[in-house]
Amino acid sequence: MNKKFAFLFPGQGAQYPGMGKDFYDQFPIARQVFEEADNFLNCAFSKLIFEGPADELTLTKNSQIAIYIASIAVLRVVQQQFSGVTPALCAGLSLGEYTALTAAGKISFVDCLDLVRTRGAAMHQACLETKGTMQVVLGMTEEAVDSVIRELNPPHPVWVANLNCPGQVVIAGTIEALDLAGEALKLKGAKRILPLDVSGAFHSGLMASAQKKLFDKISTVPFLESNIDVVMNVPGDLVMSAAEMRQVLIEQVVCPVRWEKGIHKMVQQNVAIYLEMGPGKTLSGMNKRIGVAQPTFSVEKVSDLEQLNSMMESYATVES
Repeated sequence: MNKKFAFLFPGQGAQYPGMGKDFYDQFPIARQVFEEADNFLNCAFSKLIFEGPADELTLTKNSQIAIYIASIAVLRVVQQQFSGVTPALCAGLSLGEYTALTAAGKISFVDCLDLVRTRGAAMHQACLETKGTMQVVLGMTEEAVDSVIRELNPPHPVWVANLNCPGQVVIAGTIEALDLAGEALKLKGAKRILPLDVSGAFHSGLMASAQKKLFDKISTVPFLESNIDVVMNVPGDLVMSAAEMRQVLIEQVVCPVRWEKGIHKMVQQNVAIYLEMGPGKTLSGMNKRIGVAQPTFSVEKVSDLEQLNSMMESYATVES
């Protein structure tokens, strides 16, 4: 198939008990992923993924590992079942960027699992050190939001954290600072400000201690050669060299995720089909809001493989 594919992977918040279980039950290659992870982590981590409890799974130190494992399991099944589907580009939202690097052949599964474990633990600890959270601001541009929060920071620390799709700017900071920011943003024209169900102020200066802990691990993890490109969060652009990839992974902990910009870059690269793999369908929804004309297919459940197969057959018929 000559169509150019992009593989997309979800970030923290997509987790739920039972994710990936149908793939585990039906495909040995998926079972191998979960078993390899359990062996490396030296615990029955897959039991937490499949059975919960939800509040334990949602903890940052657990959810990041869980989503990474489940997403890779789905990826491996898709690769096995559809040998003609090879990505030209990969990208992932925040944590999903690590899955994207594995999918692109830049970091091995186990090395990246070790990296994700360190990241999750470091960010979990940062959340405990300083209580923070995130909010989505609707109806304002990044520039307008940034102008308001610059007047608060310091002494009230607030940062722009995510730029996922048009008209939505996610901000992060301490709870008190976000309360003040919310009042100021409404006065400047924000339509709505909604809290996000997260345990910390991710992609903000409150994650500085996590960034320091992650630095050594990212600096030493082996990167591999591959011909699959990765669009990364911090620049919202292609990152080609291993040195640059290390740098933007380190920056990503405290810098904004420019997801919308990255998707526009993929559109410019003439991607014909986007495949979202792993828990949830958030990225498919974002593609719609961004205005991506090309189709996006989500593979979250085994039943989604039938739709993917139908799509593949229809494109093969058109090309023949």
